[in-house]
Amino acid sequence: MEYAQLTPGRRFAPLHSLLYYSQRLVTRPALRRLVVRILTCALRLRHGSGRELHAASAVEGAALANLSQSGYAPLGNLLSSVQCDAIRTYLQDKMLTDRDRERALFALAQVPQGVRVADYHLRDVIACPYILALANSAPLLGLAARYMRCKPTISALGLRWSFPVAGNASDLQAFHRDSEDWRYVKVLVYLTDVDHDAGPHVYLYGSHLTQAPVRLRFYSDDEISANYGAEQLLTATGTRGFCFAVDTAGIHKGTAPHRLPRLMLQIQYSLLPSYAYQYAPEPYDGPLLLDPYVNRLIVRPLR
Repeated sequence: MEYAQLTPGRRFAPLHSLLYYSQRLVTRPALRRLVVRILTCALRLRHGSGRELHAASAVEGAALANLSQSGYAPLGNLLSSVQCDAIRTYLQDKMLTDRDRERALFALAQVPQGVRVADYHLRDVIACPYILALANSAPLLGLAARYMRCKPTISALGLRWSFPVAGNASDLQAFHRDSEDWRYVKVLVYLTDVDHDAGPHVYLYGSHLTQAPVRLRFYSDDEISANYGAEQLLTATGTRGFCFAVDTAGIHKGTAPHRLPRLMLQIQYSLLPSYAYQYAPEPYDGPLLLDPYVNRLIVRPLR
């Protein structure tokens, strides 16, 4: 997905900038919770509570409790090995974009030397088997609706490779906080097996409940260990198809893989659009009956 131009320049988007930085500047947790309550009430009045999306299962209840308390909730293997194989097969000839050099396009079989992180285009993510269905499945939409306390918006959807490269890690591979919206949750799905050497996601327990700085920054491993202790770090490992939810307003990182590359799906649910992005919904004419409000930033139906 393309980022909006939030600072003065050729493609400066002043309204996006205002809306994005307005939520960045409010860092006190109590004040943010107040704004979230107001926004949630307004969204429920306009678009409904999202109650029809709730799976209301014991598993979903436990996931919601874990997510609310720790900021991290394992969801199990929501995709089978067969489904992961079908996704990998579909992506074999699709082009990747180097995250550090946006104009560099290449296929997985010809990854240039030194590429750390690369993404597929949204149109290929939309057309990929099982992705949209998973993003709109009852367990995930239900969890997001209960965490948002209103009908959620899918505000980001992406497939990303991380490759083992010697030297300094990418910014995405250092501890940091995200600031996507007033309230949001990301669901991450490993599409390759991920152990401690294959680039697992690491999350600082409960850090989504702490105050973030106005100026977001990166944190070294030593700083996190010294200030919080290694025992507070939650490391997400699992076989392909493993899925987990995280509130990335907390401190987290995707570690750099040491041996094998990692393919991961990211689904972001939020209250509002994430104004850091310039949305361009892709046309969709598939068999799924998608909620038009939930999916409005990602797809536009052709019928």
